[in-house]
Amino acid sequence: MKTVLVTGGAGYIGSHCCKAFARAGWKVVAFDNLSRGWRDAVKWGPLIEGDIADSAAVAAALAAHRPDLIAHFAAYAYVGESVERPDIYYRNNSFGTLVLLEEMRRAGINRLLLSSTCASYGAPIRIPIDESHPQSPINPYGWSKFIIERMLGDYHRAFGLNSTALRYFNAAGCDPEGEIGERHEPETHAIPLAILAALGKGDAFTILGTDFATRDCTAIRDYIHVTDLADAHVLAGEHLLRNDGVHIFNLGTGTGTTVREIIDAVGAACGRPVPTKEGPRRPGDPEALIASAEKARRELGWQPRLSTIDRIVETAVSWQLSHDPAPRP
Repeated sequence: MKTVLVTGGAGYIGSHCCKAFARAGWKVVAFDNLSRGWRDAVKWGPLIEGDIADSAAVAAALAAHRPDLIAHFAAYAYVGESVERPDIYYRNNSFGTLVLLEEMRRAGINRLLLSSTCASYGAPIRIPIDESHPQSPINPYGWSKFIIERMLGDYHRAFGLNSTALRYFNAAGCDPEGEIGERHEPETHAIPLAILAALGKGDAFTILGTDFATRDCTAIRDYIHVTDLADAHVLAGEHLLRNDGVHIFNLGTGTGTTVREIIDAVGAACGRPVPTKEGPRRPGDPEALIASAEKARRELGWQPRLSTIDRIVETAVSWQLSHDPAPRP
């Protein structure tokens, strides 16, 4: 049985990937400091409580389990917070990864699967965005992941580390079987915020910008169901075991959805309108981010199954209702 150590395995995407790896027959070990993850999201193997910047904790985990693959999700991922606190983003995301890579070297483990991001591209110069698009991040979060990707390339050339970086677009939705879902504190993602507003459990949903040159004047994003994302990680992990080198894949659908279309889908799924208000654009917010994921389809055999916007919203609403069903009066 192959073993995968999942850093950030108690988080939103990490926990969904733990389930996907377990279903594919892997032994799964989660490694998480629980600062932003959830203990009850770890269901498919043991949890090691530790921080990736703690070399002793990482070394002990690697020695105890000798993983065939590290799937690396442990990172802060709030764009706005990264602008206000770049220090914690570079320390946790970039420096923490450096510690992880050094302990992998010492342990003789040389395959890492990175949770990366379309934020490393910055403002797009063409749509859809493929893997050859120039990378020019516009916020510290994007830069922190860009730096990690550069480290992976350098570590391959110098030390033979093999890696795959998966640059995903907007992960959304929840496990269709309801075992795990999306929880952030604070919540900043559009779909859960719209759901909370519709169910009377949150403030009115703010549309950030209504002056974009799009079909309804709101921003367009490429939403991918988190379960489809998790399946791609399993395929990429198995591909990495067979293929040395440094590999890059986008994960998205190639279809863009506007903010107003999200609001309509959430309203339909909840059976009630989403209270909204309009606000200004966020600085540097591109009007459209849409992926070309043809490379992942071609080389990994990956095909999204759940990533229509209606299915994404349906699973997100189901999770929200099952965990806190009572709306405000």
